[in-house]
Amino acid sequence: MQKDALEKEGCKIIFEEKISGGKSDRIELRKMIDQLRERDSVIIWKLDRLGRSLRDLVNLVSEIQGKGAGLKSLHDAIDTTTPQGKLTFHLFAALAEFERDIISERTKAGLESARARGRKGGRPKGLSKEAKAKAIIVKSLYSQRQMSVTEICKHLTIARCTFYSYLRHEIS
Repeated sequence: MQKDALEKEGCKIIFEEKISGGKSDRIELRKMIDQLRERDSVIIWKLDRLGRSLRDLVNLVSEIQGKGAGLKSLHDAIDTTTPQGKLTFHLFAALAEFERDIISERTKAGLESARARGRKGGRPKGLSKEAKAKAIIVKSLYSQRQMSVTEICKHLTIARCTFYSYLRHEIS
């Protein structure tokens, strides 16, 4: 769908990442930025397709503009080659950053309020009742030496790392 829209828009060269951008180097993005010349336009389907985060997006747009090129988002109706488009993009970025800061403040206030009432966040320490029971069985079966670690894991339907975690818990 994205590629079709870009082709319909008249894009001559389309750079397409094959791997998720969140977990890898974005080779195609780097290649595209390296090839940019003055007066080129980077056309994207949607802003969130370009940047991993708002800060990343703003940095990328600044880098694109630094090369004398513009950015056009088909879905978000933003075109930084025009003064109105630049203003729209920067307002959009400022509002998104403001929203992120407000969410952060609310989260901190909520955590402080909960602490003041004696509540602690995070996962409870130790094992659940069911896990403790399995840990006892793990220790018992392991100490009997009649089953291998693999067999015990299959029998109890637990992962090998869970087996050793249970064993450490029962020994300590």
